Amino acid sequence: MNAVLKIFLSMSVSGSLLILALLLGKQFWKDKISRQWQYYIWLVVVLRLLFPFGPEAGLMGKAYQAVDQAIFRTALLPPQQQSSHNGFIPAVGAEQHNETVNSPSDNAAARLFHDIGTLPINYVWLVWLVAALGLLIRKITIYQSFMQYIKAGLTPVSDIGRLNKLFISAEHSGIKKPIELCVNPLVSSPLLIGFFHPCIVLPNADIPERDFQCSILHELTHYKRRDMFYKWLVQVTVCLHWFNPLVHLMSREITKACEFSCDEAVLAKMGGSSAQDYGKTLLNAMAAVGKYKENLGAVTLSENKQLLKERINAIMNFKKKSMAIRFLTGALTLCVVFGAAFVGVYPVAAAANPTAGKPQATVDKAPAQENTGTSSDDYAAQAERYYEADSLPLFEITFPRLDKNAQKKWLEKFYADGDCAFFSVAVRWLDTNSALFTDFAEKAYADDEMAVFSILTDCMSEAELELWLDRALEDGNWAFQSILFDKLNRSEEFDEQEKEWAEAQAAEYRAVGVTVDGKDYYYQSQLVNIFLDIRANQSFCTLNMNPKGTVNIKIIRDAENKITGVSYMTEAEVVELLGDME
Repeated sequence: MNAVLKIFLSMSVSGSLLILALLLGKQFWKDKISRQWQYYIWLVVVLRLLFPFGPEAGLMGKAYQAVDQAIFRTALLPPQQQSSHNGFIPAVGAEQHNETVNSPSDNAAARLFHDIGTLPINYVWLVWLVAALGLLIRKITIYQSFMQYIKAGLTPVSDIGRLNKLFISAEHSGIKKPIELCVNPLVSSPLLIGFFHPCIVLPNADIPERDFQCSILHELTHYKRRDMFYKWLVQVTVCLHWFNPLVHLMSREITKACEFSCDEAVLAKMGGSSAQDYGKTLLNAMAAVGKYKENLGAVTLSENKQLLKERINAIMNFKKKSMAIRFLTGALTLCVVFGAAFVGVYPVAAAANPTAGKPQATVDKAPAQENTGTSSDDYAAQAERYYEADSLPLFEITFPRLDKNAQKKWLEKFYADGDCAFFSVAVRWLDTNSALFTDFAEKAYADDEMAVFSILTDCMSEAELELWLDRALEDGNWAFQSILFDKLNRSEEFDEQEKEWAEAQAAEYRAVGVTVDGKDYYYQSQLVNIFLDIRANQSFCTLNMNPKGTVNIKIIRDAENKITGVSYMTEAEVVELLGDME
């Protein structure tokens, strides 16, 4: 299974556990704890669903690693044992019987069925991604249509008295950005639109003064709390986790909690004595629903209409929470945060390292050929099929079961083809004392194959890295020095040497008439257009291009990489260079 999708599924499972915990806890703290806390605590769940960060020792990390190990051990079994007895492993002493029952054609059919069965799994991530993008595009399209519907009938309010009251309410709410006030008879109740250019839309300009004050304070609270950004963050989460019904349930709970928490925030500003007036405003707004054309914007209002009794009850029973409740709220917040960390996710390091989560015995040393009834030729045929199908995980499982000669031939093939992905997973299964490490490292160093050499350095001890660094320093091989200094976590030393090298290089250039000024090169007082310096062994190249330059030059070096002169580049050389760059 795709490693990224595996991480994502672990995030979905972790989030689901938190959703269930909050839904169960809701029955306990529904009327006891602040509605605003009940609204914002869902952010912890949303972050758990979106970001793959957490301790490697988390619940999901351990669970997934256990599953990885079980799958890996099963995958190491030969096709005969996997397919026999409806998937059960034969008991001790039944091996001989199993060999007589399964004919070569049965084995071939089983292997073919296994190969075909793995193909859909490799493309599950594509189905998930296409569905997520399609759902997100659909939501954006519906929102844009709704905005066009709202803006089509907008009329700015010109009543100076109402605009002044809006300005004063916004100022008291700590909002410095100007808020527009418009009327649209197509809407059922007041609403707020605009992420960066906020506008409060009223169904008509003649609403009572009490309702106007409560309505604008409600919408200003939505804007100050950036509820629209919160809701769209939730919508993105729903699109990414479209397959998880608990995430859709979470979205509905957040929508409800948003209105309840906004009611609570408004009453906290107005005072508990205004609860009756605010409740009447809410009743009037709900009564208007259904008189006008319904659209996407009316969905939330319809849901609020169904929950009107609960909202009115919450408004009428509003009172400030005691210190004990606030202490309980803080304790619950810590519990949810620590719970999110405890459930964790599939470790990112495990996805980045192909050998993570596998049994240690198989990682440290390639498994020997076992007496399983499968010959070396069978494993060689499997490896060939998996390579042709570009199935890296299945090839990785088969490679350690090949004999030494077969492993060497495959590594030589990957090296010749420049296939770093397969070379990387294959070389990690070699015995730690295998001579192939030294052979391929020598070959890569001689051929200036930095990508292959970098892969091999991951399998070297610190002492081996030090020996290779001494050799690269002696040879003046700057490209390989960079790799080795980085692997030894001594990049600062390389930076210092690079400065010294740059100064020495500039001195060599000056000796043949080339001066360097920042990124500009000059030859005989003329600004250089193309500057080319290729080392004799082609291990390093300096190419600088300045469109303002008037001459094209190249550095001439001898077999020992010493500069012997400068020459102008011919038109054919320039054309060839530019062609190579394309």
